Amino acid sequence: MKLKLRILSSICLLISCLIWAQELPPIASYSTEDYRGENQNWAISQAPNKFIYVANNKGLLEFNGANWQLYPSPNETILRSVHVVGDKIYTGCYMEFGYWQHDNYNKLHYTSLSKDITESLITDEQFWNIISFNEWVLFQSFNRIYIYNSRDQQFSTIDSKTMLTKMIEVDGVVYFQKLNDGIYQIVNGKERLLTDDPVLSRNTLVNIFKKDQGLLIETQDQGFFTYVEGETSKWDIPANKKLNTVSVYNSIKLQDQRLALGTISNGVIVLTETGSIDYTINQSTGLSNNTVLSLFEDVEQNIWLGLDNGINCLNTNSPFRIFQDDNGSLGTVYAAIVHDGLLYLGTNQGLFYRTFESNDDFALVDGTRGQVWTLKTYDNQLFIGHNLGTFVLKNKELEQISFDQGTWDIQEIEGQPNLLLQGNYYGLSVLERNNNKWTLRNKVDGFNISSKYFGISKEARVFVNHEYKGVYKLQLNQALTKVLEVERDTSLGKGLNSSLLKYGADIIYAYKQGVFKYDVSEDRFKKDSILSQFYDSKSYLSGKLIKDSLKHWLWGFTENDVSYVSQGQMTITPKVTHIPFPNSVRKMMIGYENILNLGGERYLLGTSTGYIIMDLNKVQTNDYEVSINTIENYSLHSNRRTISKNESVELENGYNNIKFSYSVPEYKKFVQTKYKYKLDGIYNEWSNWSTQSNTLFENLPSGAYDFQVRSKVGNTESKNIASFTFNIQKPWYATNLAIAMYLLIVVLFSVFMHNVYKSYYKKQKEKLILANKRDLELKELETEQQLMQLKNESLQQDIENKNRELAISTMSLIKKNEFLNSIKDELKSSETEKGLKSVVKIIDKNINNTDDWKFFQEAFNNADKDFLKKVKSIHPKLTPNDLKLCAYLRLNLTSKEIAPLLNISPRSVEVKRYRLRKKMNLPHEASLTNYILEM
Repeated sequence: MKLKLRILSSICLLISCLIWAQELPPIASYSTEDYRGENQNWAISQAPNKFIYVANNKGLLEFNGANWQLYPSPNETILRSVHVVGDKIYTGCYMEFGYWQHDNYNKLHYTSLSKDITESLITDEQFWNIISFNEWVLFQSFNRIYIYNSRDQQFSTIDSKTMLTKMIEVDGVVYFQKLNDGIYQIVNGKERLLTDDPVLSRNTLVNIFKKDQGLLIETQDQGFFTYVEGETSKWDIPANKKLNTVSVYNSIKLQDQRLALGTISNGVIVLTETGSIDYTINQSTGLSNNTVLSLFEDVEQNIWLGLDNGINCLNTNSPFRIFQDDNGSLGTVYAAIVHDGLLYLGTNQGLFYRTFESNDDFALVDGTRGQVWTLKTYDNQLFIGHNLGTFVLKNKELEQISFDQGTWDIQEIEGQPNLLLQGNYYGLSVLERNNNKWTLRNKVDGFNISSKYFGISKEARVFVNHEYKGVYKLQLNQALTKVLEVERDTSLGKGLNSSLLKYGADIIYAYKQGVFKYDVSEDRFKKDSILSQFYDSKSYLSGKLIKDSLKHWLWGFTENDVSYVSQGQMTITPKVTHIPFPNSVRKMMIGYENILNLGGERYLLGTSTGYIIMDLNKVQTNDYEVSINTIENYSLHSNRRTISKNESVELENGYNNIKFSYSVPEYKKFVQTKYKYKLDGIYNEWSNWSTQSNTLFENLPSGAYDFQVRSKVGNTESKNIASFTFNIQKPWYATNLAIAMYLLIVVLFSVFMHNVYKSYYKKQKEKLILANKRDLELKELETEQQLMQLKNESLQQDIENKNRELAISTMSLIKKNEFLNSIKDELKSSETEKGLKSVVKIIDKNINNTDDWKFFQEAFNNADKDFLKKVKSIHPKLTPNDLKLCAYLRLNLTSKEIAPLLNISPRSVEVKRYRLRKKMNLPHEASLTNYILEM
């Protein structure tokens, strides 16, 4: 299919496909949520330490590159102007002007100058502009200029009957405009008319610049005029047509002599030195707001914009220029190429083009809607790898030469100039040139796997990489029609976003584990130590590697960098260079990264929202310094307090929570600033790199500490290490005095306890001695008791023996008397009485033998000691015979047993018992025997 490509008419035919085409510097945007102020920002200035100061409706804003700090205006009115001179930040607002200075805690404090003026301020006076030169600082309102001598603190004034619009300093001369009167200059503290030309006096003055031998005077609505030796003329420049349609509110001359104009409702216009429009930036192309209230260029050539709503920073010196496709008409760029003076972009929405090195609009090449995967030039023809197949663009004619869907890549075949090998969704195909016309010759049979990345080695082997299946080595037949052998390489791992390409004579494979080269001699891939410096496992994002179209360079992409390998100037060893450019801001499609050399050191990188132009000549390595801004300290139950960072401090023990805030005043959007720190004394190892610009240490123990922080801007580490030493006091209970008191208490306590223990052990000793004595006494008592018991037992034994003897003697007497009585009775009954009387007499004598009684009495007394005495003492009237009877009754003898002992009859014993009872006065009912037994 052939379609005539008419470039000049296509703009009209495809008007709906035109893309506004400006390549703009990066824009860093800060909203009210970022700086916590009001919308409008009236003036901007920079301090020697590179901090940015902004006059905001709510007060003075300070920006250190990491954090914003708002200081409310001194009288709660809108801050209209700010100008930094040395360590003083001069500001002006409603009925007030003065300066701010940092204290030892890095906090700003305000000093009023307007209160020292001898004459009163004009009613409702506001100070819109501040300039300085030498020792003079000038404050301008709409009605008066106050000239302040910073050496002697004296004031002088210049009044005006008409409105003062602007005050400008040019080469040590101060100019100002009295509206409808003329432009004046200040000479020796006095005003002097420069010109009253109606064009310059009636049009609001915006700025004055030095130009050649005269002045370039800018007005708000009429553009620029030159003033040379009293003559005023219009500055004839290409931008006049545009300037006649806008209202310029402020402007500045940049360090490279360009002019930046801030407009009302039309954004920023940047003019070249010759007056051409370099570029225009407005809300549709990236600004936060179209009304620019203030402009300022910092020392690193960043242009700061104070907007009607927000603050923007243009990185005009950045190596990057951005083409932003905000409306999505262009789409994601997958490929780019310059061909026949045109820049072509292959996107997911088709093939677009415009004149190279122009700001023309992009137009869609008709017939190419869809996904463009690759763009290659061969034999002065542009090959387009499309999801629908392969197209060729030659002499502005577009032709589809292959309908094999999804052409990933097209490569030359060494030694066969009329053949090209292409990889597509379903394998490999061969393109052939016949009669200067390219056609699809054949599909390579025997391999049907998607061939996104492939390379042809010098041995005519084809290597194909598939992200999910690995690397295949194919041996094709000589005619390139069939795969003879398929072998999967086992020396490599497979990986997401891996890639394969031919670089020089080498086949290179790259994935998360590094970059590998194919070694023909060993038939395996081996890791290349130099190329593997592209990334490590932490920074790996994509293994996509791209050959430079003009240089023998190899490009790679990581999480934080765009890198390239080049030949070293002093050695043949390749060198890997990392350009800090995080993927989070470059927004390239991961796994489909693309880069195009535009000539020299300029490169185009396709992104998901357009493209970025990178100029390596502008990639700079600056010296950066990190500084500790604020140090806050607090205890568990107290408010935060700020600590002076200029000297070491001694902190109370309870205040052991400390927060450090630090920063590098770097304002490039595409460059990340990272920090790492350590706290010697407890955390002696450096932390990991982090974008966080503060750190908090909580519950630190007492001791000496040294906090250190360093920074890295892009890949460049700061030349210094900022540090702060401090000491946390010991708690009161751990101080030297407390320890001495503890020692004293311990000594006193030891002495006290020694005495206590001494007394205690003495008492214990005494108790022990007493206890031993008691034990001894008890043992003696036990021994005595035992002896007594033995003695009692012996006595009892004696008593029993005595009782036994008494019983025996008693029974013997009884038996003897009974025997004698029986003999006596027998003798009495004998017939021969006369001869027996003598025998009876002898028997009676033996029966009544006193010795028997004495023997009995002695035995009885041994058995029952003192009984007879006790009875006699109780009953003294008792006779010896009565006592005998008592003794017999004591032995519990019956009357029958007693009778033989008394040699009387039992009846007589009863009579004796009766008489004994009477002598003892016993009642009738009482038992005599029991009475005697109980005595």
